[in-house]
Amino acid sequence: MDEAKIGEILEPRDNEKREERVRERFWSTLKKAARQVPFMEEIVAGYYCALDQDTPPKVRGILLAALAYFVLPIDILPDFIFGLGFTDDMAVLAAALNAVRSHVTPAHRIAARRALDETDLET
Repeated sequence: MDEAKIGEILEPRDNEKREERVRERFWSTLKKAARQVPFMEEIVAGYYCALDQDTPPKVRGILLAALAYFVLPIDILPDFIFGLGFTDDMAVLAAALNAVRSHVTPAHRIAARRALDETDLET
């Protein structure tokens, strides 16, 4: 993986820049990954948790880093490799969501369900 991309993921304390990147690319990346994502609702709930200003900064940072890894097209397994491309992304997201699961609120989960109901995903 390119060192610049690693730097983008690991940027310390630059959550504003990371959040902007995630906001720009999240839904389009999610649509591309829909067939390979076994826990779609959890990922979207994590997205809403990361964007929630009431979420503690450390938790937001963890989620934004994992989501940034998800939306970046170049990573350990490039996303365009059918069947495998999002495997590493899912591992990173699963670990991040597991680490912060107590901060993902019912409101985040409801927002995720509603958003998924309104989103045309290629599943």
